[in-house]
Amino acid sequence: SEANSLLIQVTNGCTWNKCKFCGLYKGTKFKTFSADSIKQDIDAVAYYADRANKFLIGEGTYDRQGLVDDLYTLGGPAQYCYFTVINWLIHGGKNVFLQDGNTLALRDGRLSDVLVYLRQVFPQIDRITSYGRAESLSRISAEEFAELHEAGLTRIHSGFETGSDAVLRFINKGVTSEQQITAGKNIKAGGIELSVYFMPGVGGKELSRENAMGTAHVVSEIDPDFVRLRTAAVKMGSELYDEWKAGMFEICSDDDKVWEIKTLIENVNCQRAVLVSDHIINLLPEINGSLSTGKYRMLGVIDEYLSMPELDRRVYQLLRRRNEVAAVSDLERVSEDDMTRLRDVCSKFTVEDWDERMNHFIDRYI
Repeated sequence: SEANSLLIQVTNGCTWNKCKFCGLYKGTKFKTFSADSIKQDIDAVAYYADRANKFLIGEGTYDRQGLVDDLYTLGGPAQYCYFTVINWLIHGGKNVFLQDGNTLALRDGRLSDVLVYLRQVFPQIDRITSYGRAESLSRISAEEFAELHEAGLTRIHSGFETGSDAVLRFINKGVTSEQQITAGKNIKAGGIELSVYFMPGVGGKELSRENAMGTAHVVSEIDPDFVRLRTAAVKMGSELYDEWKAGMFEICSDDDKVWEIKTLIENVNCQRAVLVSDHIINLLPEINGSLSTGKYRMLGVIDEYLSMPELDRRVYQLLRRRNEVAAVSDLERVSEDDMTRLRDVCSKFTVEDWDERMNHFIDRYI
């Protein structure tokens, strides 16, 4: 959802940086930037935007060759910055994403100051979004969120990953389900959209059902705007990977993860929330819709997949991980000869080897 947003960095790294599954910010010390330095970045964006708009022909139409020629008069970081702004403008120039992993840690009025300035410089902006760590968000009142909303913040993404306290402890998330609920309710009361993330499979086989049921409880209590699926992968170099290889837990299969999503959908009680499958790592992109009115359609997609013979499910998993299919129905386009060949290839793996191979495929996309 933020693929074409302008990225403005207001913090660096993550305040927690201890989650077992994540290695993104390892070796990076968390820091916040001053409001003045962030405003200088915004001014730089404005400079490049003015430069690019000289090549604007009409609504959304640019002199592409003129832009390219102008772009290559620059070198190094300046060229990259200009390219980034060009890409943002070509895609509408409406959305901005504030980085890094816990932007809401920028307090003392600095974030509001930055938001107001950003809106002043680019009045055409429709949406300003930020990541926020649930534990930090739980310490911000509804009134403070309302102030941030008034300053211009429209959406918060928060990586809940799970609503199960057992899984939260297992992955060392450093937050409780009650803190997640407090954070979510305050954000919504402050008028800001909330997008939370669920990681099917992150607790391993032992905590698989607990992962889904705990998340269903938290989501039902908050009723966020979006619940985004991010299929868990045990990434090489993470603490969770080391524990897996040491035999300390068993990873979930793709089928286990699908069952978790099914359990979530069946047990959640929401009026507003939309389940979103907007990443290549998700096995069934069609699981996408309202958790109030779209349940039966999404459960139908899951049941269609689970009713397939095991070898055909493996074939689908393989083709999906290679980005060759986007729905179970796409298998109809595969010739019978190719299906026979693929079934033969997939049948040669043990269950453990197959699950490890699929984990490796997902890992490549992260």
